[in-house]
Amino acid sequence: MADTTGSPPRATGITEILTKKTSRDEVKLSSAARSISPPPTIRSKAEGATSEKPSSAITPSPAHNPAQLPPRKVRKEPLNPRMLPKSPANHSVRSAILDKLFSTMTSLNEKLIKEKSPTNKCFVLTRDELVTMALDEEEKVAKDNGGLYSNVIKLRIVKLTKMTLDEWTKDVMAHLNARYYKIDSSSSSSPPTSKSIKTGLTVNEEVAVVSALVTPLHGLEEFGYVTRAPTDSDLEIAKKGVAESKGWEKCDRCGGRFQVFPGRREDGALASGGECTYHPDRPIHPPRKRTDNVTGSSESYFPCCGESLGASPGCTKSTTHVFKVSEPKRLASILQFKPTPVQPEKGIMQPVCMDCEMGYTTLGLEMIRLTAVSWPEGHDLLDVLVKPMGEVLDLNSRFSGVFPEHYASATPYGTAVPNANPTEQSKPPLQFVESPAAARELLFGIIQPETPLIGHAIDNDLNVCRIIHPTVIDTVLLYPHPRGRLPYRLGLKALARKFLEREIQTGGDRGHDSKEDSLATGDLVRVKVGEAWNRLKGKGWRIENQSLVPPPGQRPQDAQQTALGFGPGVGQKRKNSTSTG
Repeated sequence: MADTTGSPPRATGITEILTKKTSRDEVKLSSAARSISPPPTIRSKAEGATSEKPSSAITPSPAHNPAQLPPRKVRKEPLNPRMLPKSPANHSVRSAILDKLFSTMTSLNEKLIKEKSPTNKCFVLTRDELVTMALDEEEKVAKDNGGLYSNVIKLRIVKLTKMTLDEWTKDVMAHLNARYYKIDSSSSSSPPTSKSIKTGLTVNEEVAVVSALVTPLHGLEEFGYVTRAPTDSDLEIAKKGVAESKGWEKCDRCGGRFQVFPGRREDGALASGGECTYHPDRPIHPPRKRTDNVTGSSESYFPCCGESLGASPGCTKSTTHVFKVSEPKRLASILQFKPTPVQPEKGIMQPVCMDCEMGYTTLGLEMIRLTAVSWPEGHDLLDVLVKPMGEVLDLNSRFSGVFPEHYASATPYGTAVPNANPTEQSKPPLQFVESPAAARELLFGIIQPETPLIGHAIDNDLNVCRIIHPTVIDTVLLYPHPRGRLPYRLGLKALARKFLEREIQTGGDRGHDSKEDSLATGDLVRVKVGEAWNRLKGKGWRIENQSLVPPPGQRPQDAQQTALGFGPGVGQKRKNSTSTG
């Protein structure tokens, strides 16, 4: 238990041994006065060669080990939510949530006590310290998240209930350092690193092998991939349908019906229907187990709040309803699709990873940010904000990471950043282009039709850009869902955690980072490149002049089936399918 009395901290076992006085200390040894010659400088072989992995235990530096710092002076506080100028919820709601948070932390603390580990002894908290930790955390969430308070704090409680003791001690360490010792632990420890990807190939060789991972999109149209531009007659049909619907749409969040008013209604409104109550995350359906017929199957739930499916209409409120357009001919009636142009003067161009962030407007879900990086190096190629064609209903900031202040500080594309300071740590403001069509032209400037365009669920990115591209690598197809291939899809976050040992999309209510997503997608492809090359090499394929050369009896077009171990086909579509991750 932590000492709160102000007395010096209890000595550890090693400290007791070093400071304890024995009878031998009273004896004066003659060898104590003898001069000491330095030992030979040649180290033994055993000293320099070790196969042990670095210990994962917390290093005993002052920033990491509270036991080496002065005793903590804990202020006694009641388990009552702290007063805030603008509370995100009433007192009874905050109090109930705080009680649950405190009991969850207490449970973890008791597990730490029962473990009786000398290493983690300094992380055992007193009741007053637990109260302070719970109050600090609840107050921070209440201040930082506003309308998302209930959602975020419930997610935190769910995470605590599933937390291991190692994760709990790290949380306690960070709290103690920040609360009592005012030490920034991030300055004294290296940031977490992801799995190192080693393909055994050069950059040019990786580019040669990645051609075997290209997926033909013909046959995937029913899953959202557009392979031809809708005709003029298709556009007329779409426009007629929109006119006859008189702006009535289905909300993409709550499923309710509402009316949208492009150009605004006479009273200035953009949409009808008032507030929207919804769950921001898709439901998770736990996998079936053999024991379900005895124990019962696990309930489907929403990860945003932990509520069971159907328990409530939602955990989050928005000021307006929103909608999404998916039908290609209706998308084309707003902005027509365009094939990637051939640019002979530019020659062969390097593969590109792309990611688009999207927001809701009076015309549906539109592109508001476009990011592209080179593959496999991950160098910046393009990163711009995009002015949508419709009036903005919701920037979808929780996922897009784009906020009104980004547009307010953005400068036109191609202009110099005013007063740029190269030593400044903050990111420079993004630049913007005037329309999705302008952003599309910028992307066309760095790709050819045969350039591998890499993305996760890239059909969404291509459709908001209105691009028809024949050479696509989609990590959704490279990493099929355990339940089968399309329409089931694994999320990028889950794939990065499993195959890259990397945590992405951790910004919470600050949203995603399209560059981070692009880099993660590219690295997932590199993992598959390494696996593909091992298969190809085992079958006699080789690389010559930056191209894959098949063994006798095989054709270059056989590379994909050999590299992936299966054909490019997809599974049968199931009813009521839901994307996961």
